[in-house]
Amino acid sequence: MTQSTLTQQASSIDEQALAQAELNAFVATQAETVAPTKDPLTHRDRQIIATIIERTPEEIKTIWIEGGITVWVQLMHGGRLPFDRDWFSMRVAEVKATLPETLRERNERLSAELETACKKFGLWHGEIDWLSFSAKVFRDGRLLGFVGCNREGWYSRRHQYGPSQRVDSGEAAITLLGVRVAVAA
Repeated sequence: MTQSTLTQQASSIDEQALAQAELNAFVATQAETVAPTKDPLTHRDRQIIATIIERTPEEIKTIWIEGGITVWVQLMHGGRLPFDRDWFSMRVAEVKATLPETLRERNERLSAELETACKKFGLWHGEIDWLSFSAKVFRDGRLLGFVGCNREGWYSRRHQYGPSQRVDSGEAAITLLGVRVAVAA
């Protein structure tokens, strides 16, 4: 009698564990369907991390910082690697410096340069076309011309469909529109 009772309890526990696992899988599937999780790491992030830990980008699952001290790298097939945060951030900077600039990094750099040049001349620019990195430049609501940057460098032109003049900086492109820095009195 005792043997059959223990066997029934063991099979009941196994069935309950199986049912719980199925329920957990179902809930996870439903949650992913309703609110898919966005992967926080880009391919470039994975390239950088993989270079640091001498793995392939495909092996990197995610990364997080614990206690503000330890950087953890989670690998796709299990396993976690801990690193000192300061050492890891220094290595990220070193590796990033060796990789080519992304389109976003390029646009941010050019946008900052254009913004600085416009402020120097008391101008403002219209919305930037991020694909071609070009913008209209205004003073007192009047269109002065167009300034942009492409593979050949900075350029400016007075009319939308006119010839462009090439220069080395955003500031030089603005001066080609005939704008001069106001002299302080």
